[in-house]
Amino acid sequence: MSGNNFSGEGTAYVVPRLWRNARIATLSTGRSGLGVIERGAIVTEGERIVFAGLEGDLPIRLAERAEILDLEGRWVTPGLIDCHTHIVHGGNRAREFEMRLEGATYEEIARAGGGIVSSVKATNVLSVRGLVETALPRLDALLAEGVATIEVKSGYGLNIEGELKMLRAARALENARPVRIVTSYLAAHATPVEYKGRNRDYLAEVVLPGLETAHAEGLVDAVDGFCEGIAFSPDEIAVVFDKAAELGIPIKLHAEQLSNLGGARLAASYGALSADHLEYLDEEGVAAMAKAGSVAVLLPGAFYAINEKQKPPIKALREAGVPMAIATDCNPGTSPLTSLLLTMNMSATLFGLTVEECIAGATREGARALGLLGETGTLEAGKSADFAIWDIESPAELVYRIGFNPLHARVFKGERIDR
Repeated sequence: MSGNNFSGEGTAYVVPRLWRNARIATLSTGRSGLGVIERGAIVTEGERIVFAGLEGDLPIRLAERAEILDLEGRWVTPGLIDCHTHIVHGGNRAREFEMRLEGATYEEIARAGGGIVSSVKATNVLSVRGLVETALPRLDALLAEGVATIEVKSGYGLNIEGELKMLRAARALENARPVRIVTSYLAAHATPVEYKGRNRDYLAEVVLPGLETAHAEGLVDAVDGFCEGIAFSPDEIAVVFDKAAELGIPIKLHAEQLSNLGGARLAASYGALSADHLEYLDEEGVAAMAKAGSVAVLLPGAFYAINEKQKPPIKALREAGVPMAIATDCNPGTSPLTSLLLTMNMSATLFGLTVEECIAGATREGARALGLLGETGTLEAGKSADFAIWDIESPAELVYRIGFNPLHARVFKGERIDR
């Protein structure tokens, strides 16, 4: 659908659109629960929402000049947000999946030369164009479920040019599809073979100078790391975070996935946007995240794929008031998942999140985890016109169904994109 821009006398006039006869889950913090408006309407002007509320409260001046789109009672939510992915990569790790079925653990596979390092080889042989082409099917699967914003990490280059190439490919996805891409620099993901046993050298010679270059090119929205026994210690991650702070870049962290090294506490001490995974998070980590306002990003796809037994401390996070987001963690090894709808169901069935927590986790809290809550994640005046229109009877269906996609249409920056 075109933008309906009319110009004359050197000025442009954008025709507002009135999306009426809708049931809206605004996810606004100013409303209870999902912020439901039963007889609602949304008015957009260009890329922005200018009204979201009861249709009966709609100002006449907006209704009179708007193009009207009747949603026929359908439900509308904010566009979904996948706030933790690795969708830019080469190859796959299906053989490692077989190995896990045969009894090998994630750590055993990694120490035998598999895991992240095996994806590095497959990624580094591809050009930026090749990385874009391999990522597009994964991206399209997510967009087809109403996703509007996706975070994309580097981390499979493990050399300066490889990391830059991944970030350039991530930025290029935004030109290839109607989607908002947020990038995270994750060179501190694993230690390449040539630096085995020399983590500090790798940080000094690759991670830090690579970050400076990526930042200078405008390729970095956040800095991430993998704080784990098979990756980097808290002291080593702190070196990366110090450089991020020097450059004024927000930070986030893979923490407490396989053990408790205190990564979440470290991230919180830097005012992290989020700490992610968190299966082994302790009470001190929960308290630190609550104090810092860091979001807990829960990744049930990885929990499921590696057959983890210890669940994140949902009750403690909930009681401490730590915001909880959910994401696919789409990656070639430990979460080859390209469905945020299935992620919602997994978050409920595996982790015990409520319907409200699942939907908020894939919208409002996902935006918070990316530092984008002022721009998207809820349906409120002034925000980007990103929303999903659903053929459902109630929002609970988005969490309840398994392998079924009820999306009717996706709206991104005011433009409707039909399935």
